[in-house]
Amino acid sequence: MPEIKVTPLGAGQDVGRSCILVSIAGKNVMLDCGMHMGYNDDRRFPDFSYITQNGRLTDFLDCVIISHFHLDHCGALPYFSEMVGYDGPIYMTHPTKAICPILLEDYRKITVDKKGETNFFTSQMIKDCMKKVVAVHLHQTVQVDDELEIKAYYAGHVLGAAMFQIKVGCESVVYTGDYNMTPDRHLGAAWIDKCRPDLLISESTYATTIRDSKRCRERDFLKKVHETVERGGKVLIPVFALGRAQELCILLETFWERMNLKAPIYFSTGLTEKANHYYKLFITWTNQKIRKTFVQRNMFEFKHIKAFDQAFADNPGPMVVFATPGMLHAGQSLQIFKKWSGNEKNMVIMPGYCVQGTVGHKILGGQRKLEMEGRQILEVKLQVEYMSFSAHADAKGIMQLIRQAEPRNVLLVHGEAKKMEFLKQKIEQEFRVSCHMPANGETVTVLTSPNISVDVSLGLLKRERAIGPLPDSKKPKLMHGTLIIKDNSFRLVSPEQALKELGLGEHQLRFTCRIHFQDPRKEHETGLRVYNHLKSVLKDYSVQHLSDTSIMVESIVIQVTAKSEDPITKLLLVSWTYQEEEMGSYVISLLKKSLTQITA
Repeated sequence: MPEIKVTPLGAGQDVGRSCILVSIAGKNVMLDCGMHMGYNDDRRFPDFSYITQNGRLTDFLDCVIISHFHLDHCGALPYFSEMVGYDGPIYMTHPTKAICPILLEDYRKITVDKKGETNFFTSQMIKDCMKKVVAVHLHQTVQVDDELEIKAYYAGHVLGAAMFQIKVGCESVVYTGDYNMTPDRHLGAAWIDKCRPDLLISESTYATTIRDSKRCRERDFLKKVHETVERGGKVLIPVFALGRAQELCILLETFWERMNLKAPIYFSTGLTEKANHYYKLFITWTNQKIRKTFVQRNMFEFKHIKAFDQAFADNPGPMVVFATPGMLHAGQSLQIFKKWSGNEKNMVIMPGYCVQGTVGHKILGGQRKLEMEGRQILEVKLQVEYMSFSAHADAKGIMQLIRQAEPRNVLLVHGEAKKMEFLKQKIEQEFRVSCHMPANGETVTVLTSPNISVDVSLGLLKRERAIGPLPDSKKPKLMHGTLIIKDNSFRLVSPEQALKELGLGEHQLRFTCRIHFQDPRKEHETGLRVYNHLKSVLKDYSVQHLSDTSIMVESIVIQVTAKSEDPITKLLLVSWTYQEEEMGSYVISLLKKSLTQITA
């Protein structure tokens, strides 16, 4: 039986370092190639030695697919292609291809230039890696080779994020990457057609969360920012350069405008200009409202939000700063946090998920003393708030996507084991499909039963319609016909049409059953008694006496004979066509029950 094998090298019962190997119909595909924010050693990248101990990875992989530009999905790409060695195609959408190298270079600068690490990819490696990228459009079917094809669907989440369908023959897998089922201020909701894949691989970051109303959250966020600024405090909002950053900037910009507030709002320099440039460039990926108003007013040109300079962090008085990266694990956001953490007037608002091991995760867990580099202890006195503006699907959203795609099996990645377990049970109960949640390095095998497409002739459909109304499209319908296989295509036609097309005469196949019994009467007398009995019992059927020893019930023929050497032993031969099998069985059981009456 055909099978699909899935092995997570990262994001198996964990968030971060997404990297999933899929083997489907003899093809090997790697889904995402991310790094882990919580580690600074070898564990930050997936263990590619799982694929092969020696030799280049190109010989073992048919293609690599990157779902979106977040570093936990693409951060290991230059290491994988240039340092480990891969020359095959890497597929991603156009916005991802444009933004990916900027974030990779920013990550390299923080790691190499600021932290001084040596065993790391270079700027040139990023450029060489991006030369291997093939950009794809949404809903475009891309032929990777003669048998393997891929197709991208809109995933919301961040600019350019896509879900991918991987198809070989009639077997298929859908990988969601990160997605959001609710539209926000700048992006639409994820969408996929009823593609019924053999396997849906879905993220499960918020597997047990059902989010409250977005409007309440936004009101709460603005209230907390406003209160802090009013009392002269500073607000730090750690974000990743693209995604939630634009969402919250639009929110604060409109609030500042409405309330006529004067406290300055800053954004980490460099990245924001580039980010906004790409939002303008890929305006078709944003939501309808932004596309409509784009000609009159570009939502990404902010009047109240200015570029941030490191020196501003020491300025007295209130301010709001958006700084990267989003989990406080490095970079400018961590530098500002260290400066501001000692003052209880200040506040840090974490707007999204924080991976274990990051400073963000520690302070959200209530840690008030942090050990920083060089064994230095940092006291956290500022207020810590968590408000999920995360663009991941919540439990309701994940269930909605499963309902939409109708997969035969589900596999959860990119989530915490306990939460996954809860969602797994929910999925299995509601959809009656198998749900898997492998750990890193664990292989799951999913057996597939391939569907074969058959064209049904119009004549046969009309005949079925005449017999009775067509059933509900979701329920299977049993059809009788003749299957013609020609030039790798299958057609179901009526037997008459098949005989005509193939130039054949019809042969009739009949089944015969023998019933032995004792009766001293002559054959014609026994025949008459059988006829009279059937006539009295089968009042709604046509029962004919054809000759002394032959009776016909509808198209079922019954013959009475006797053995020459033993005339008392009589034999009933009951014969029917395969179409009349049900009626034939009924008449046989009737005769067997009635033998005592017939012979009495």
